[in-house]
Amino acid sequence: MLSFGIKDIVDILIVALMLYYLYRLMKNSGTLSLFYGVLAFIAIWVISFEIFNMRLTGTIVDKFMSIGLIVLVILFQDQIKRFLIYIGSRGRWTVFRKLFRHHEDNEEQEHSRVMSVVYACMSMAKSKTGALIVFQRKVPLADYENTGDIIDADINVRLIENIFFKNSPLHDGAMIIADRRIKSVGCILPVSHDMNIPKSLGLRHRAALGMSQVTDAICVIVSEETGGISVARDGSLSVKISPMDLEHILSSALK
Repeated sequence: MLSFGIKDIVDILIVALMLYYLYRLMKNSGTLSLFYGVLAFIAIWVISFEIFNMRLTGTIVDKFMSIGLIVLVILFQDQIKRFLIYIGSRGRWTVFRKLFRHHEDNEEQEHSRVMSVVYACMSMAKSKTGALIVFQRKVPLADYENTGDIIDADINVRLIENIFFKNSPLHDGAMIIADRRIKSVGCILPVSHDMNIPKSLGLRHRAALGMSQVTDAICVIVSEETGGISVARDGSLSVKISPMDLEHILSSALK
């Protein structure tokens, strides 16, 4: 007789939670079909070997499963890295920051920084100056910061505009903002290979979307062709948003 207790419920919930996060990760990275294929292969293995005890099929599939872990690590190395970073960094020090920081001063200063970025984007959109600004959230971006020039400067409108000025040597790369400061400029980001991206969108949009697929960062793009402002986050791209919407997105996400 089967016994079913609290331990089994917790076990099922843990597996379901892991599958849910893996599903989200694969969906955002555009490898959902590959994820379904792996699940189907595991289902065939369980049905043939564990349930119906089909020796020949079970043995063949079992041999594949013995090396399957190595194959999965090779196929999903970027997704596994992001998953582990996400688990390790999620919520780190958040409780302590909330306990010891001064809410009124912090909120006022944070809003001032957000508005500096919004005003800079408005100005660059008007002059059709291309820009790509990345906001770090919980996943560290140190590896991407090191691909550019570290400046560690205060956030202000004039500095942002000067960095992305068309004749500036750093205007083609991305700006990374972390810990309420401009950490690095001229950074290289991973480019998304999602085939659903409209062909009218350029490399900045693809880089921003790629960054949002492998990290939890928020990426703001100003189009050099149209002057439109776009935002990439959680593996999705919102185009032609208003400055008011940009302020709301940044203020909500960077709390």
